[in-house]
Amino acid sequence: MEPSFLWVVGFLVLFTFGGLTGLILSRASMDVSMHDSYYVVAHFHYTLSMGVIFSIFAGFVNFFHFFSGATLHVRFLFSHFMISFLGVNLTFFPIHFLGLMGMPRRYFEYRDIYEFFNELCSLGSVLSLGGLGFFCFVV
Repeated sequence: MEPSFLWVVGFLVLFTFGGLTGLILSRASMDVSMHDSYYVVAHFHYTLSMGVIFSIFAGFVNFFHFFSGATLHVRFLFSHFMISFLGVNLTFFPIHFLGLMGMPRRYFEYRDIYEFFNELCSLGSVLSLGGLGFFCFVV
């Protein structure tokens, strides 16, 4: 499987999952209870933000050899995709649970009950940053 196709499949998976979480928000009774919670943040990031980033990586990986004349190492690109995909899902998937637990947006300090999922999100963001650093190494 080509590395650029992996990014397209990753985009489709994340965008589909984000769209399915949007179906939950489309119900008026659920939207009232989840409005201004972290569930909306997770839905937004799965659909729009990760869709854009995964599309940019797909295009860059696909067209890199046209612009530079050099090819990138396929195994390294596969590893970069897996690190990034795991990091993104570890960052944004627990946010759904935080929203379902009632964690509000735009608050300075939160209750201790949200600590575990917030730490998972932080670990995922560090993993995503490591994936970006690994991508710079590959290029």
